[in-house]
Amino acid sequence: MSTPGMDRANLRTPLKQVLGLGSAKSGTHHFIVQRMTGLALVLLVIWVVGFTLTLVHAGDYAHARALLRQPLCAAGLVAFVVVSFWHAQLGLQVVIEDYVHTRWLEIASQIAVKFVCAGAALIGVIAIFRVHIGY
Repeated sequence: MSTPGMDRANLRTPLKQVLGLGSAKSGTHHFIVQRMTGLALVLLVIWVVGFTLTLVHAGDYAHARALLRQPLCAAGLVAFVVVSFWHAQLGLQVVIEDYVHTRWLEIASQIAVKFVCAGAALIGVIAIFRVHIGY
């Protein structure tokens, strides 16, 4: 039993064939990057929690600044901030793609999320850098 207008070798409807809707072949990359940033965040969160507990037990602001002036600590915090906002942007992108159905609103939301995440990550990196160099 065959549906009119359907080719048995190609399971796409004629409308899909005309519109060109189908796989953009970018979903796998997005999926892998989202999982990799998630895995990196698991490791970075463990490190950040330990570092935060060290800062709590440091006692005073001068000791905390001295810890942040160590290159490895600053690099770890920068990695945490960048990966966190990258992962957040990827997750919000999926939510917008799935639930916003008005095309102009979807595009505007995607652009806004990218700018907000990039701006927040930049502010975080600048703050860490300022403490690191002692400014």
